[in-house]
Amino acid sequence: MVKTRLSQSLSSSAVTALYRCLLEDTLTLAKSLHGVEVAIMCPASDTGELESWLGNSVPIVAQTGDGLAAGLISVFAHFATSGRRHVIAFNSDSPHIPVAFLERAFQALKVRDLIIGPTHDGGYYLVGARAPHATLFENDGLGTGNALERLLARARELELSTGLSEPFYDIDVADDLVRLAQDLRLAPSRAPRTAAWLAEWGQTAAKLPPHTEEL
Repeated sequence: MVKTRLSQSLSSSAVTALYRCLLEDTLTLAKSLHGVEVAIMCPASDTGELESWLGNSVPIVAQTGDGLAAGLISVFAHFATSGRRHVIAFNSDSPHIPVAFLERAFQALKVRDLIIGPTHDGGYYLVGARAPHATLFENDGLGTGNALERLLARARELELSTGLSEPFYDIDVADDLVRLAQDLRLAPSRAPRTAAWLAEWGQTAAKLPPHTEEL
């Protein structure tokens, strides 16, 4: 049950294999940040599988409630305490984010209550805060084209000083995969596991009959 919008172009087994590469490369990216504690927040039903897969390489914390909004609420409720920590949540499938974007987002939290990384499709790939705000993600429209707009509106209602990180793209549909494959062909070291998977995917897709997209 990952990257469901890609299921129109890839088989479930292919999506799962891709997601494993994305997550592992994303963890490597996060761990490259100096002086930053890295953890995974996930639904309680997934903790056992992730612990079996990733071992003790990263703490895995069960969120409270279901869905993406509940996950974000849980991140800040769990990790942000009285402004003593600068916490950034970003998606588990973005190994291609330049590390400088994350570094600058942490820097921005020194002077802003909230930092948001917008995506080109109207959503966002990261959100950072210095304290938990329980109502920040209410009715935020996650997974829709106006998620960023709703989050900014909630931030204004809560009178939070807000900054925007550099716009970027995330991986939702097949066109995003094509763009990612092009980027990683030029710089595969940014996400080596994902780059290898995409190279194999591209070779397989080229051999398929016309109008066949299943891998």
